[in-house]
This record gives sequence, C-alpha cells and structure tokens, in this order.
Amino acid sequence: MTTLDDAGGPGAGPRPAPLPEDWDRCLAVAAHPDDIEYGTASAVARWTAAGKRVTYLLATRGEAGIDGLHPDEAGPLREAEERAGAREVGVDVVEFLDHRDGTIEYGPALRRDIVRAIRRHRPEVVVTGAYTVRMVAGVVNQADHRVVGLAALDAARDAGNRWIFPELADEGLEPWGGVRFVAFAGAEHPTHGVDVTGEPLERGIASLAAHAEYTKGLGAQGFEPRPFLTWAAQRGGQALGVEAAVLFDVHALGFEGPPPWVEG
Repeated sequence: MTTLDDAGGPGAGPRPAPLPEDWDRCLAVAAHPDDIEYGTASAVARWTAAGKRVTYLLATRGEAGIDGLHPDEAGPLREAEERAGAREVGVDVVEFLDHRDGTIEYGPALRRDIVRAIRRHRPEVVVTGAYTVRMVAGVVNQADHRVVGLAALDAARDAGNRWIFPELADEGLEPWGGVRFVAFAGAEHPTHGVDVTGEPLERGIASLAAHAEYTKGLGAQGFEPRPFLTWAAQRGGQALGVEAAVLFDVHALGFEGPPPWVEG
C-alpha cells in the first residue's frame, strides 16, 4: 500500500495503479455538497469528457455547514452551489436524500436509499469518500463521511440481492449486481489513481469554486480552490507518476476475470 509522509504526500511504497476506466456509468455518493469537489470532481471531469455518465447522490443538503447561516437558508444555498459545481464537470443529474446534516445514521434506511439510486442508475462504478476514522495525511475523518462511505460500500452489494429491501421491486426497481468496484477518495492508503493533468484539474477547480458562499462561510478555515487543489493533485501525481492525479482506495466486489484458483 502507498504510505503518506507527514506533509500528506506519497511516501515509500508501491506506486498506485491507474484506476480502470473500461466502464460507462458511475454513481458518486457523498454526505454533503462540496465533498465531491475536494478532488474527485477533477476525475469526474476526465470521465465525462470521455463520454462516461456520472450521477451525483448527496445524503444531505449541507444545511448545518455554515455557522453564520440558519439551516433553512443554508440548505437551499448549498444545493444550488452543488448543482452549479456539478455542471462544471459535466454532471447534469444531482439527487439529494434529505438525511439530516451532521447526524446521519448508518442503518437500513440509509442503505435502502442508496440501493434505490444504484438500482435506478445501474452504475458499474461507485465513487464515495473514505469511511475510516483517519483519512489522507492522517486527518481525522468527519462522522457523516464515515457513515455514508460505509453505507455506499454495503449498498453496492445489497443492490444485487433481491431479498434485501424486496419492497424496492414494488417501485419497479429490479436488482442490479453490476457494480464492479467502489472507489474511496481521501483514503489514507490509496491503491489507484486517475491522471487529471490539464483540463480535468481546471474543471475540478471551477467545480469547487462554485461553492463560494460555503467557502466564505468557513471564515478563517476557508481557502482558495486553485492553490489547494493544485497542491493536492501534484501530491497525487507524484504517487502515480504523472503531473496531477486524484488517488482512490479501490474495493473490488468480485474478481475481474476468472478467480485465481481457476487455471488458464
């Protein structure tokens, strides 16, 4: 596995492999508006430019994300910024589940909601955020991120089992077992990377810049999208051996090709 040094860059260890791109449909699942924009959106820009279909699924509207703004105002604002950011990277379908920001609970209700989206959109790939307590550079991960990441992983498998959430069949949603792998952004130990050199990184920067009111609401913790995302992509690029990259920890849901115990 790739290790990270104290500055958050790639340390000594095997180089991440290029993330497979022999697929057509992806579902990006996140807890809050702006989660996808902290790097993953640059990969999304590469994929949509290549003709792949990417759909966004947000567990909340991010209504608890701006300290100086009441949730009733923050939620619609952040939803609008998410839709604007998605357009910058070629995503035109953005869905919200309306779980409560800051207190998302892991359980059947959340898994069912994600399974519903997977069965409807039938992705081959699910992209989400790390579900571990620590994420890239050892930073402590936020509670909603951990819950949604794990639920997305479990839902990717649940979606193919007709006896888990059988009530979804009444909605006309047949099982979908076509998710090949789940890729986690922001992981402490990434296994794969996506080259986002050039235009994909530029589009990713524009996507995060669309969250201007949210970033401004962070106060002293706020930052400019360009220097931050450029720095992060360069660190990822060092690991992948390219100029700029987004790194992921990939969890395969099955073997690609024959299982290793089958000869020939």
